[in-house]
Amino acid sequence: MGIFGALTTSVAGLRAESYALQNVSGNIANSQTTAFKRIDTSFLDLIPETGPTQQLAGSVTSASRSTNTVQGDIQAASVSTYMAINGAGFFVVQKPGNFTDNSPIFDGVENYTRRGDFTLDKSGYLVNGAGYYLEGIPIDPTTGNLSGSAPQVLKFKNDFLPAQATTKVEYRANLSSYPLTTKHDNSIPGSELLNPGDFTTNPLIVGTPATPYADASRNGATVNNQNSPVAQVSAATALSGTNPSDSLVASFSAGDTITINGNVITFVAAGAGANQLNVTDTVGDLLAKINGITGSAPPSSITNGVITLHSGTASNLTITSSNAAAFGALGFSGTVQVNRTGGGTAGTGQVTANDNQSFLDESIAGGAVTAYDVSGAPVNLQFRWAKTDSASLGTGHTDTWNMFYQVNPNATGTQVAWQNVGVNFTFGPNGQPNPPIASVTLTNATVNGVSLGNPVVNFSSGGLTQYADANGNVQVNQIQQDGFPAGQLQSVSISNNGRVVGNYSNGRNLDLAEITLATFNGPDFLKRKDGGAFEATDESGQALFGNGGTIVGSSLEGSNTDIADEFTKLIVTQQAYSANTKVITTSNQMVQDLLNVLR
Repeated sequence: MGIFGALTTSVAGLRAESYALQNVSGNIANSQTTAFKRIDTSFLDLIPETGPTQQLAGSVTSASRSTNTVQGDIQAASVSTYMAINGAGFFVVQKPGNFTDNSPIFDGVENYTRRGDFTLDKSGYLVNGAGYYLEGIPIDPTTGNLSGSAPQVLKFKNDFLPAQATTKVEYRANLSSYPLTTKHDNSIPGSELLNPGDFTTNPLIVGTPATPYADASRNGATVNNQNSPVAQVSAATALSGTNPSDSLVASFSAGDTITINGNVITFVAAGAGANQLNVTDTVGDLLAKINGITGSAPPSSITNGVITLHSGTASNLTITSSNAAAFGALGFSGTVQVNRTGGGTAGTGQVTANDNQSFLDESIAGGAVTAYDVSGAPVNLQFRWAKTDSASLGTGHTDTWNMFYQVNPNATGTQVAWQNVGVNFTFGPNGQPNPPIASVTLTNATVNGVSLGNPVVNFSSGGLTQYADANGNVQVNQIQQDGFPAGQLQSVSISNNGRVVGNYSNGRNLDLAEITLATFNGPDFLKRKDGGAFEATDESGQALFGNGGTIVGSSLEGSNTDIADEFTKLIVTQQAYSANTKVITTSNQMVQDLLNVLR
């Protein structure tokens, strides 16, 4: 090559190092640019054709080496529409060719970027800081399915989301095996059950036969006499007497009364008539009077100091006394009420307003949820449970419940207040439904004048149980419905599964679009454009969809420029550049020496 070859090689070296310096300069300048991909410099030696013994080091040229596959750090951001790609892939974007009436006109040319600082503009487009508009696949808000397969520029209109009527209610609860209703009494078997005889219209399922009246009983407290030694009161114990004697600890006196089902029995000193008792009569005589009025079978009796009162089947039993102390000596206080079971009409499946208080006293709350009609009008859908039979009553009985929902909270008179859902829920000894009931349909449900159509209450597998509960309540574990009122789009955000989520004024969050990521067989051969965008080339291949990384919402990818690394490159480049200038200086001196030979 000679001296002049050395000169031209050094000039090529200066040119290559200048090119490298330009890349280092650009990398450092963009060290804070979102998702910037640095450009490294490759040096290529140029070898002239010579013999094996005369090979030269040759000249040099430089070329760019892309780092599109080298990811920058992902940093959290406070903007809900910012996003970053963790892994391979690029956002698909377009840049408008022009604007008409401030609306972008797109030319259909797709570009690709990892710059994810997208925000919603006034027209409803997601635009990043470099002016590129995001593409994706819209989602049908009704079905939740993708509307197509090809990405398109996303635009979100500020329209109302149509109301959706309630079609199903997901319900999971445990019914206390012994409900603590207002009328329950642990001493009275079956007192926790709904008693159709207490209603003017039987609220049990339509067609349920009227239940025959049956006797009920109530036990008093264990009481002792005032004998010495003290003994338990028996049928022979006198209703009055002095201490010590086999008499009540508090005596009935002449003129005292005891009222049995409205029949007033007066205590007299002697010569008792039909509606009288002698003060010297016994507890057995009093029980005989009660049995004569109630006609109960079995009769009211006393055993081991405990009086057991029976209502009989003719009517409920009510007993009061004017002598509270003597009545208390019998083991009772206040008004004693023993209500027979059964009775009433055939099942109507409804509770009228006249029976509302009885229903509330004999059932327990089952939770409530706000439901919606087809126009989005809200209504409070309230449930209650009533136990209608208990396995504790013996052979032929099983734990059975009925579910009700409130029809009209303002009902009066004979208007319907509660509706039976029409299903007997029966449970086995293990607290599980037997048989299992997956769901019930509230046919033609109307609540407070609002028509809900035919919503379905789903219990799912194991969703309804009957276990013991110390509080005696219904423990509602889930009560959720699928309806909602109309709502206006207020904001959008990006989820970590790569979807654009719309946040509506009605509290709904719906997926509006799925962001598609493009990948390339040769991502480092993409052509760079302003604003961190790329376009496909023959060397990169066409965009491929479906194999990209994951999208991280409320985050941004930083530049992959390492300042320390770039400074190191800067030093090496400067030194190499200086060395090339030294070669030029030396070559020039040698040429001068050569010219001096001719002088």
